[in-house]
Amino acid sequence: MERIIILLCGLWLYAGTACAQWVVSDPSNLAQGIVNSTNEMVHTSSTAANMLKNFQQTVRIYEQSKKYYDALKTVSNLVRSARKVQQSILLVGEISDLYMTGYRRMLADENFTPAELAAIATGYAKIIEEAAGELKELQDIVNPTDMSLTDKDRIDVVERVYGTLRRHRDLVRYFTRKHIAISLLRSRERRNLDRVLALYGSDEQRYW
Repeated sequence: MERIIILLCGLWLYAGTACAQWVVSDPSNLAQGIVNSTNEMVHTSSTAANMLKNFQQTVRIYEQSKKYYDALKTVSNLVRSARKVQQSILLVGEISDLYMTGYRRMLADENFTPAELAAIATGYAKIIEEAAGELKELQDIVNPTDMSLTDKDRIDVVERVYGTLRRHRDLVRYFTRKHIAISLLRSRERRNLDRVLALYGSDEQRYW
């Protein structure tokens, strides 16, 4: 048991001071901060302009967490189990990035009403909140308090969390594509397709 704990925690030793202690830079808390800011933005915004202004607070929280995720990307040559821990955390960073990039463009898209933008933000927040919950469970494995778990139990949790977060990442991609597709359909009806394509990028430039 001690061996697997050492291997998992070795991730933080290689990651450097920016992410050496999960307690200091808790990615689940950072993700939850994005969720809280997004929910507040939804409740306090009545127009697209207000929503864009209030979204800046969410962006600031995201940029704070992005430094953490970027630091983890420099980690290499880790054992398989520790690598899955790293990749799980990075998946939450990717989910947040997809939200920030996609939603910022949707805020500039005249094909969405303020009510629709609020509903879209709520959907993103729900996915990110669930991802933060998965990371919290992963934290309990990396910094264990329940010593009754076997090495296999811990590895099983890492594998399950990693798989769940990959599905969440794919869901965010689908969620983003779905709403962009709605905008494209509306833009065809309004004969402003070129403007929307320029907003979201060409086939070669699309990020989703």
